[in-house]
Amino acid sequence: MGGFEGHLFPGLSFFFYGLYHARLVSRALVCNALVQYPPRRPWKNGRWARLRQIYYVGLVKILSTCILVAQELHSIPTQFVLITKIYHRRDFVYPKPWQHLTFYMTIFMSGCVDVVSQNLLPQRCAALEQSVQALGIFTILPLMLSHMKDIEGVELQSHILFTQAMFLLMLVVIAELWAPNMPLLWMMKAFLYMIMGSWLIQIAFTVYKPISGYEWRDDDENDIAFVTTFFCWHVVFSAILMIWIYGFSILWYCYIFVNA
Repeated sequence: MGGFEGHLFPGLSFFFYGLYHARLVSRALVCNALVQYPPRRPWKNGRWARLRQIYYVGLVKILSTCILVAQELHSIPTQFVLITKIYHRRDFVYPKPWQHLTFYMTIFMSGCVDVVSQNLLPQRCAALEQSVQALGIFTILPLMLSHMKDIEGVELQSHILFTQAMFLLMLVVIAELWAPNMPLLWMMKAFLYMIMGSWLIQIAFTVYKPISGYEWRDDDENDIAFVTTFFCWHVVFSAILMIWIYGFSILWYCYIFVNA
Protein backbone atom coordinates (compact mmCIF):
# COMPACT_ATOMS: atom_id res chain seq x y z
CA MET A 1 0.00 0.00 0.00
CA GLY A 2 2.93 2.33 -0.57
CA GLY A 3 2.85 4.93 -3.32
CA PHE A 4 -0.06 6.14 -5.42
CA GLU A 5 -1.11 2.75 -6.81
CA GLY A 6 -0.59 1.12 -3.43
CA HIS A 7 -3.31 3.31 -1.94
CA LEU A 8 -5.55 3.58 -5.00
CA PHE A 9 -6.06 -0.14 -5.71
CA PRO A 10 -6.84 -1.20 -2.09
CA GLY A 11 -9.13 1.81 -1.83
CA LEU A 12 -11.08 0.72 -4.88
CA SER A 13 -11.29 -2.82 -3.46
CA PHE A 14 -12.65 -1.57 -0.13
CA PHE A 15 -15.10 0.79 -1.80
CA PHE A 16 -16.61 -1.75 -4.20
CA TYR A 17 -16.79 -4.32 -1.41
CA GLY A 18 -18.75 -1.76 0.60
CA LEU A 19 -21.07 -1.22 -2.35
CA TYR A 20 -21.62 -4.96 -2.53
CA HIS A 21 -22.58 -5.11 1.14
CA ALA A 22 -24.80 -2.05 0.73
CA ARG A 23 -26.70 -3.88 -1.99
CA LEU A 24 -27.07 -6.94 0.25
CA VAL A 25 -28.32 -4.81 3.13
CA SER A 26 -30.82 -2.96 0.99
CA ARG A 27 -32.14 -6.17 -0.55
CA ALA A 28 -32.49 -7.79 2.86
CA LEU A 29 -34.37 -4.81 4.30
CA VAL A 30 -36.65 -4.32 1.31
CA CYS A 31 -37.44 -8.03 0.92
CA ASN A 32 -37.72 -8.52 4.71
CA ALA A 33 -35.01 -11.21 4.70
CA LEU A 34 -33.82 -12.63 8.00
CA VAL A 35 -30.18 -13.15 7.05
CA GLN A 36 -27.77 -11.10 5.01
CA TYR A 37 -26.26 -14.08 3.22
CA PRO A 38 -28.76 -16.03 1.10
CA PRO A 39 -28.65 -19.83 1.26
CA ARG A 40 -26.63 -21.75 -1.27
CA ARG A 41 -28.65 -22.23 -4.43
CA PRO A 42 -29.25 -25.79 -5.64
CA TRP A 43 -27.22 -26.89 -8.65
CA LYS A 44 -28.95 -27.37 -11.97
CA ASN A 45 -27.85 -29.28 -15.01
CA GLY A 46 -26.11 -27.49 -17.82
CA ARG A 47 -22.79 -25.69 -18.12
CA TRP A 48 -24.21 -22.16 -18.23
CA ALA A 49 -26.73 -22.86 -15.49
CA ARG A 50 -23.92 -23.87 -13.14
CA LEU A 51 -21.91 -20.75 -13.99
CA ARG A 52 -24.88 -18.52 -13.16
CA GLN A 53 -25.22 -20.19 -9.76
CA ILE A 54 -21.60 -19.60 -8.67
CA TYR A 55 -20.94 -16.91 -6.07
CA TYR A 56 -18.09 -14.80 -7.39
CA VAL A 57 -17.30 -12.63 -4.35
CA GLY A 58 -14.60 -14.95 -3.04
CA LEU A 59 -13.06 -15.29 -6.49
CA VAL A 60 -12.96 -11.49 -6.85
CA LYS A 61 -11.21 -11.25 -3.48
CA ILE A 62 -8.57 -13.75 -4.59
CA LEU A 63 -8.05 -12.03 -7.95
CA SER A 64 -7.79 -8.55 -6.41
CA THR A 65 -5.32 -9.86 -3.82
CA CYS A 66 -3.10 -11.31 -6.55
CA ILE A 67 -3.14 -7.94 -8.34
CA LEU A 68 -2.24 -6.10 -5.14
CA VAL A 69 0.59 -8.52 -4.36
CA ALA A 70 1.97 -8.18 -7.90
CA GLN A 71 1.86 -4.39 -7.62
CA GLU A 72 3.61 -4.49 -4.25
CA LEU A 73 6.38 -6.77 -5.47
CA HIS A 74 6.81 -4.69 -8.63
CA SER A 75 7.42 -1.54 -6.55
CA ILE A 76 10.42 -3.09 -4.73
CA PRO A 77 13.62 -2.07 -6.56
CA THR A 78 15.89 -4.89 -5.33
CA GLN A 79 15.62 -8.49 -4.22
CA PHE A 80 12.71 -8.99 -1.85
CA VAL A 81 13.86 -10.78 1.30
CA LEU A 82 12.91 -10.79 4.96
CA ILE A 83 16.36 -10.65 6.56
CA THR A 84 19.62 -9.48 5.02
CA LYS A 85 23.16 -9.95 6.32
CA ILE A 86 25.24 -6.78 6.18
CA TYR A 87 28.55 -6.35 7.98
CA HIS A 88 28.01 -9.51 10.00
CA ARG A 89 24.60 -8.29 11.14
CA ARG A 90 21.18 -9.65 10.37
CA ASP A 91 18.68 -6.86 9.73
CA PHE A 92 15.01 -6.99 8.89
CA VAL A 93 14.39 -5.20 5.59
CA TYR A 94 11.31 -3.90 3.77
CA PRO A 95 9.12 -3.67 6.89
CA LYS A 96 6.25 -1.85 5.18
CA PRO A 97 6.01 -4.20 2.15
CA TRP A 98 5.93 -7.13 4.57
CA GLN A 99 3.12 -5.40 6.48
CA HIS A 100 1.22 -4.89 3.23
CA LEU A 101 1.68 -8.52 2.18
CA THR A 102 0.51 -9.70 5.62
CA PHE A 103 -2.68 -7.74 5.15
CA TYR A 104 -3.15 -9.05 1.63
CA MET A 105 -2.71 -12.58 2.95
CA THR A 106 -5.73 -12.12 5.22
CA ILE A 107 -7.84 -10.94 2.26
CA PHE A 108 -6.66 -13.92 0.23
CA MET A 109 -7.58 -16.27 3.07
CA SER A 110 -10.99 -14.64 3.36
CA GLY A 111 -11.54 -15.13 -0.38
CA CYS A 112 -10.58 -18.81 -0.17
CA VAL A 113 -12.99 -19.33 2.74
CA ASP A 114 -15.76 -17.55 0.82
CA VAL A 115 -15.23 -19.78 -2.23
CA VAL A 116 -15.32 -22.96 -0.14
CA SER A 117 -18.30 -21.88 1.95
CA GLN A 118 -20.39 -20.43 -0.86
CA ASN A 119 -19.71 -22.93 -3.64
CA LEU A 120 -18.31 -26.18 -2.24
CA LEU A 121 -19.91 -26.90 1.13
CA PRO A 122 -23.36 -28.53 1.15
CA GLN A 123 -24.62 -25.64 3.30
CA ARG A 124 -23.17 -22.15 3.38
CA CYS A 125 -21.37 -21.31 6.64
CA ALA A 126 -21.79 -17.56 7.02
CA ALA A 127 -20.31 -17.61 10.54
CA LEU A 128 -17.02 -18.94 9.17
CA GLU A 129 -16.90 -16.23 6.50
CA GLN A 130 -17.58 -13.51 9.06
CA SER A 131 -14.95 -14.90 11.45
CA VAL A 132 -12.21 -14.79 8.82
CA GLN A 133 -13.31 -11.32 7.81
CA ALA A 134 -13.07 -10.15 11.44
CA LEU A 135 -9.62 -11.75 11.67
CA GLY A 136 -8.44 -9.76 8.67
CA ILE A 137 -9.66 -6.44 10.11
CA PHE A 138 -8.16 -7.30 13.49
CA THR A 139 -4.83 -8.00 11.76
CA ILE A 140 -4.63 -4.80 9.73
CA LEU A 141 -5.34 -2.52 12.70
CA PRO A 142 -2.00 -3.08 14.54
CA LEU A 143 -0.24 -2.97 11.18
CA MET A 144 -1.68 0.49 10.55
CA LEU A 145 -0.62 1.69 14.00
CA SER A 146 2.93 0.56 13.26
CA HIS A 147 2.68 2.06 9.78
CA MET A 148 2.20 5.59 11.13
CA LYS A 149 5.38 5.81 13.20
CA ASP A 150 7.58 7.43 10.55
CA ILE A 151 5.08 9.79 8.88
CA GLU A 152 3.92 13.23 9.92
CA GLY A 153 1.75 16.17 9.01
CA VAL A 154 -0.96 15.75 6.41
CA GLU A 155 -0.10 12.12 5.71
CA LEU A 156 -0.21 11.28 9.41
CA GLN A 157 -3.57 12.97 9.89
CA SER A 158 -4.96 11.14 6.85
CA HIS A 159 -3.86 7.76 8.19
CA ILE A 160 -5.18 8.54 11.69
CA LEU A 161 -8.62 9.20 10.24
CA PHE A 162 -8.41 5.99 8.21
CA THR A 163 -7.42 4.05 11.34
CA GLN A 164 -10.38 5.48 13.24
CA ALA A 165 -12.77 4.19 10.59
CA MET A 166 -11.01 0.83 10.63
CA PHE A 167 -11.30 0.59 14.41
CA LEU A 168 -15.05 1.17 14.18
CA LEU A 169 -15.26 -1.48 11.46
CA MET A 170 -13.42 -3.93 13.69
CA LEU A 171 -15.97 -3.38 16.46
CA VAL A 172 -18.82 -3.89 13.99
CA VAL A 173 -17.51 -7.13 12.47
CA ILE A 174 -16.76 -8.54 15.94
CA ALA A 175 -20.27 -7.64 17.12
CA GLU A 176 -21.64 -9.28 13.99
CA LEU A 177 -20.24 -12.62 15.14
CA TRP A 178 -22.68 -12.61 18.07
CA ALA A 179 -25.55 -10.81 16.30
CA PRO A 180 -25.39 -11.87 12.63
CA ASN A 181 -28.98 -10.83 11.86
CA MET A 182 -28.81 -7.21 13.05
CA PRO A 183 -29.66 -4.87 10.16
CA LEU A 184 -27.93 -1.97 11.91
CA LEU A 185 -24.63 -3.86 11.92
CA TRP A 186 -25.04 -4.69 8.23
CA MET A 187 -25.57 -1.01 7.44
CA MET A 188 -22.61 0.11 9.54
CA LYS A 189 -20.31 -2.46 7.94
CA ALA A 190 -21.21 -1.40 4.41
CA PHE A 191 -20.98 2.26 5.40
CA LEU A 192 -17.51 1.92 6.97
CA TYR A 193 -16.15 -0.15 4.08
CA MET A 194 -17.17 2.60 1.66
CA ILE A 195 -15.64 5.30 3.87
CA MET A 196 -12.36 3.39 4.14
CA GLY A 197 -12.26 2.78 0.40
CA SER A 198 -13.06 6.33 -0.68
CA TRP A 199 -10.66 7.75 1.91
CA LEU A 200 -7.78 5.53 0.76
CA ILE A 201 -8.37 6.83 -2.76
CA GLN A 202 -8.32 10.35 -1.35
CA ILE A 203 -5.02 9.63 0.44
CA ALA A 204 -3.50 8.45 -2.85
CA PHE A 205 -4.30 11.77 -4.53
CA THR A 206 -3.63 13.94 -1.47
CA VAL A 207 -0.18 12.58 -0.67
CA TYR A 208 1.16 11.51 -4.07
CA LYS A 209 -0.81 13.34 -6.79
CA PRO A 210 -2.47 16.50 -5.42
CA ILE A 211 -5.19 17.71 -7.76
CA SER A 212 -4.11 21.33 -7.25
CA GLY A 213 -0.60 20.51 -8.45
CA TYR A 214 0.96 21.78 -5.21
CA GLU A 215 2.14 19.56 -2.38
CA TRP A 216 0.46 19.80 0.99
CA ARG A 217 2.50 21.44 3.74
CA ASP A 218 2.99 19.36 6.85
CA ASP A 219 3.75 22.42 9.00
CA ASP A 220 0.58 24.26 8.02
CA GLU A 221 -2.30 23.77 10.46
CA ASN A 222 -4.79 24.90 7.82
CA ASP A 223 -3.81 22.04 5.50
CA ILE A 224 -4.23 19.51 8.31
CA ALA A 225 -7.62 21.01 9.19
CA PHE A 226 -8.74 20.75 5.57
CA VAL A 227 -7.77 17.06 5.53
CA THR A 228 -10.17 16.48 8.43
CA THR A 229 -12.84 18.44 6.58
CA PHE A 230 -12.36 16.28 3.48
CA PHE A 231 -12.81 13.17 5.61
CA CYS A 232 -16.13 14.49 6.89
CA TRP A 233 -17.17 15.08 3.29
CA HIS A 234 -16.38 11.44 2.54
CA VAL A 235 -18.59 10.40 5.47
CA VAL A 236 -21.48 12.47 4.13
CA PHE A 237 -20.91 11.16 0.59
CA SER A 238 -21.00 7.54 1.79
CA ALA A 239 -24.21 8.21 3.76
CA ILE A 240 -25.88 9.76 0.70
CA LEU A 241 -24.76 6.84 -1.43
CA MET A 242 -26.21 4.37 1.09
CA ILE A 243 -29.56 6.21 0.96
CA TRP A 244 -29.48 6.21 -2.84
CA ILE A 245 -28.78 2.46 -2.99
CA TYR A 246 -31.61 1.77 -0.55
CA GLY A 247 -34.02 3.94 -2.56
CA PHE A 248 -33.05 2.22 -5.81
CA SER A 249 -33.54 -1.18 -4.14
CA ILE A 250 -37.07 -0.19 -3.14
CA LEU A 251 -37.80 0.82 -6.71
CA TRP A 252 -36.24 -2.35 -8.13
CA TYR A 253 -37.64 -5.02 -5.81
CA CYS A 254 -41.06 -3.45 -5.18
CA TYR A 255 -41.91 -2.20 -8.64
CA ILE A 256 -39.59 -3.16 -11.51
CA PHE A 257 -38.56 -6.69 -10.50
CA VAL A 258 -42.09 -7.61 -9.40
CA ASN A 259 -43.61 -6.58 -12.71
CA ALA A 260 -40.83 -8.10 -14.80
